Amino acid sequence: MGPALVDMKNVRVIRGDNVALDDFSLRIEAGEHIAILGPNGCGKSTLIKTITRDCYPVLREGSSITILGRERWNIFELRSVLGIVSNDLMLDCTSETSGREVVLSGFFSSTRIFEHQTVKPVHREKAEAVLARLGVPHLAGRPVAEMSSGEAKRILIARALVHDPQTLVFDEPSNSLDVFAQHELRETMRALARSGIGIVLVTHHLSDVIPEIDRVVLMRNGRIQADGRKEDLLEPDQISRLFGIRVDITRRDGYYHLW
Repeated sequence: MGPALVDMKNVRVIRGDNVALDDFSLRIEAGEHIAILGPNGCGKSTLIKTITRDCYPVLREGSSITILGRERWNIFELRSVLGIVSNDLMLDCTSETSGREVVLSGFFSSTRIFEHQTVKPVHREKAEAVLARLGVPHLAGRPVAEMSSGEAKRILIARALVHDPQTLVFDEPSNSLDVFAQHELRETMRALARSGIGIVLVTHHLSDVIPEIDRVVLMRNGRIQADGRKEDLLEPDQISRLFGIRVDITRRDGYYHLW
């Protein structure tokens, strides 16, 4: 096997006065399809920011983190192998920015095209190709302000795909989406997973876990509560303990639903 996508050992991350991740160990293989599930405030966002190098662990003996076998990365190079789909990115886009500009901004790790950035023909060709791949070429010229939440989400996915990343990280992808948009998003994630792209899904919505995901990590209070096969962990006792409330779970067409 090649190097893991992420290999974290005994990591501690402090944000402000809070320990957001504590003695946290997690290995995600390259190309793996995995869901990280937990309530709000459990450390999921900090985990993503640690992987993307927006947050850094406390330096201490026995603690380490590597991405694709390397401890150090040029941030811009890292973003070319690890695509991030985050609601925070859309908040940074100005209202007049077009879908095409948002997708092209992925080449520059920005959220729109600035005057000092040079967009080359190869960039435009790639942007048009990923928009077509996701079935949204009609959004290329539309301002972000005029898009629905579901349309904007697809534009963010296209932005993440321009570098042909090995893995896409989805951060709470169904937030603010209506039922139709949630369905379209999950179908898109399924198609990407089947195409061979690794999927790291970070969510508190059980119904986001697409059938192609085999492994689930349950997070609570900055630690891993459980890590294993989806069929073993997505059951009432485990999920009740995770969210602190008694729940029932049903399964239909490969999806799990919380009651």
